[in-house]
Amino acid sequence: MRKLIAFVFAAAVAGSLAACSVKNPVSVSEASENQEAPAFVTVTSLNGAGEKVQLEVPYDPQRIAVLDMAALDILDALGVGDRVVGSASTTLDYLQGYMKEEIVNLGTIKEADLEAVMGCEPDVIFIGGRLASSYDALSEIAPVVYLSTDQELGVVESVHKNAGTIASMFGLEDKAEEQMAGFDSRIRALKEFASGKTAIIGMCTSGSFNVLGNDGRCSLIGREIGFENIGTDADISTSTHGNEASFEFIVEKDPEYIFVMDRDAAIGTDGAKLAPEIMENQLVMGTDAYKNGNLIYLAHPAVWYTAEGGITALDVMISDLEEGVIR
Repeated sequence: MRKLIAFVFAAAVAGSLAACSVKNPVSVSEASENQEAPAFVTVTSLNGAGEKVQLEVPYDPQRIAVLDMAALDILDALGVGDRVVGSASTTLDYLQGYMKEEIVNLGTIKEADLEAVMGCEPDVIFIGGRLASSYDALSEIAPVVYLSTDQELGVVESVHKNAGTIASMFGLEDKAEEQMAGFDSRIRALKEFASGKTAIIGMCTSGSFNVLGNDGRCSLIGREIGFENIGTDADISTSTHGNEASFEFIVEKDPEYIFVMDRDAAIGTDGAKLAPEIMENQLVMGTDAYKNGNLIYLAHPAVWYTAEGGITALDVMISDLEEGVIR
């Protein structure tokens, strides 16, 4: 314990000295105008209460701790993944390169190992909403960049914005723009297809089917792609895990499409029923959606559930919809 306290004190002193070396931290826009790279830049982030704040972070950080898969996804896409010294665990195939001995395991995206985070001596820490309650504790170690999907902006614009924020910390704004190229045209094609079509969007979890609105997970389908989501009342929040619905409800609503995200498959719940076992019952199989081949299982549920907000994740999510509906 004494060693841990001493380390925290030393880190605080070092951070104080570093802050004193630059009297006036510059913003991203000011940094781009100067030929000499700044020591710090200021980015817009969130605090533990989810409020926007202006956060001073090291420019071009060399040691990065990541406790959010969307942020790790963006860092990977920008080509700075070699700076990651610690990461939360993940089962995402395309991020398995960060699950190796040289990179410290920092816990999960829901529960950080604070001692491990401190031990990897990061210059900056990235988190998502699941760790908002740990924001203050993590901020004692290094600046915490907390980014999320803004439901007012939508998923695509949130990815664009957050990728730009992260890129600005490395002077890689052009690279971020390159990575985002092409998404708009794919979204337009899906919107043309979805126009005038009804859908129920939901999630299988713990043996049940929960309907989702346009205010949280899978909101891309109804909010930006444009399927008319008839599974929820617009005034009812469903942003966390949705609202449990009966299969009789699905029959009553009679949507043209049913989109299903398998949460238990996404998080690897042992012994859980898979989505087809839950959905393919006598009631659902009697609907036109099922008969017409429009019961769509989102092919990469772990990406939808744990990495929404990443650049590669967005590509995968759009591909799941393209392959599901444009056949």
